[in-house]
Amino acid sequence: MLQLQVLRQDPQRAKERLAIKNFKETGLVDEIIALDDQRKKFQVEFDTTQAKINSASKEIGQLMAKGLKQEAGEKKKEVAALKEKLDPIKDQLAATETALHDKLVMLPNLPSEKVPPGKTPEDNVIVRGGDNKPQLPAGAVPHWELAKKYDLIDFELGNKITGSGFPVYKNKGARLQRALIQYFLDYNIAAGYTEYMPPLMVNETTAFGTGQLPDKEGQMYFATEDKFYLIPTAEVPVTNIYRDEILKETDLPVKMTAYTPCFRREAGSYGKDVRGLNRVHQFDKVEIVQLVHPGKSYDVLEEMVDHVEKLLQSLQLPYRIVKLCGGDMSFTSALTYDFEVYSAAQEKWLEVSSVSNFETFQTNRMKIRFKDANGKTQLVHSLNGSSLALPRIVACLLENNQSAEGIRLPQPLHEYFGADKIS
Repeated sequence: MLQLQVLRQDPQRAKERLAIKNFKETGLVDEIIALDDQRKKFQVEFDTTQAKINSASKEIGQLMAKGLKQEAGEKKKEVAALKEKLDPIKDQLAATETALHDKLVMLPNLPSEKVPPGKTPEDNVIVRGGDNKPQLPAGAVPHWELAKKYDLIDFELGNKITGSGFPVYKNKGARLQRALIQYFLDYNIAAGYTEYMPPLMVNETTAFGTGQLPDKEGQMYFATEDKFYLIPTAEVPVTNIYRDEILKETDLPVKMTAYTPCFRREAGSYGKDVRGLNRVHQFDKVEIVQLVHPGKSYDVLEEMVDHVEKLLQSLQLPYRIVKLCGGDMSFTSALTYDFEVYSAAQEKWLEVSSVSNFETFQTNRMKIRFKDANGKTQLVHSLNGSSLALPRIVACLLENNQSAEGIRLPQPLHEYFGADKIS
């Protein structure tokens, strides 16, 4: 959630930055400022009236002590009249605060000055990579055929048990999943991240904290009786670990990693682009999250990009890094880099990671703060990234490494998988 002072300091700049995200309702900025002015007016009226009540109440005690009962009685009538006046002011103040909050949560995060303009993925900017596409042998096939050939994944069984988009991993396919998860976690832990194993369902407050609500409720699975949401990413529970906390400056940065299954409805997804593992409703992912000093968050963002890049390099997968344009960014992000891996069998780039800086957008909702050396309390900046999401990594590992002898695996996975290839 945007901070009010950011909008008040420079409303025109806020509107210009929102326009970079192709947000049409920039008039909300003026409505929010007007509501804040109204809130301040009611707050002054409430405080002034309450002060008069307190003062008059004190006088009543003094008059009674002097035996001036008649004068004290007049003061009591004055207090009663003031209290009667106070209740409507209190109601107006509460209603205005609610309206102000409801308007504020409709605004997306302001994009960084580094975000390129644009409306669609075609306007994203390739930062580096993309020049090492592999050449496959004749007769190469996509991963869904390889999964069937080597008995790794059963898509039809998943459809029977649950529905489309819920694959069943089996045999060496299940082992490959476990190998990748453990390798990713060990890689992150070696870089100083603390591992967590969070709940897979969260309450409404937690989902609101990271910006899933009210923006993405249609994309999440919802347990109606308990009003819990199945997590779309470990980012949601992990970032909320520090909700309503005040950290010391020396505690920063806080570095966390977690493996979880993730659940996304992906409403409206259909066709050849969702075949196999390209887009599923349940998938495994290892996430990294950092809470950092606001003056260091963009340096940390580049460090996290470098961290994910080295992980992809270790898997020997052809990749490229893309800076998202304003129109392709999420509601909550200030700047996002996507990592895409090339699927040689499908001849297309598949997104496998997003690394984002949210600045104070999430931490303002969650009230995650720190006290600096001068004793001033500030909001921290939050960042996260996939490190990595498994489905498309598995798809590209299978497709790009297929050979007549089987599917070769990159060296770092040999120990975790227990073999150098799938055959």
